[in-house]
Amino acid sequence: QVQLVESGGGLVQAGGSLRLSCAASGRSFSGFAMGWFRQAPGKEREFVVAISWSGGNIQYADSVKGRFTISRDNAKNTVYMQMNSLKPEDTAVYYCAARGATMPSSLRWGYDYWGQGTQVTVSS
Repeated sequence: QVQLVESGGGLVQAGGSLRLSCAASGRSFSGFAMGWFRQAPGKEREFVVAISWSGGNIQYADSVKGRFTISRDNAKNTVYMQMNSLKPEDTAVYYCAARGATMPSSLRWGYDYWGQGTQVTVSS
């Protein structure tokens, strides 16, 4: 089992920035690709960004490309997502997910472990 704990969410004004972290614990983190998804009220959970185990392969949703950046520190079993130029439509609960494969995926069902989520609210 892999336990994932997100942190860093909060309330920010439009145009502001936040940095989310996802700390993994439990079984070995080795070889896992990681992803971030988000779910706004009344909407389906959607893909945001994902990163391969090595960090060399990254996928972004078009809606966040150029504004969000994912990175990982495998020595610390932690994945980060820097969110800049935030918009009210970025408001959602953000979930970290771990995939038992080295390459990332934008598909929700491609992930084996999920965190509890952290709320991000962007005011206009």
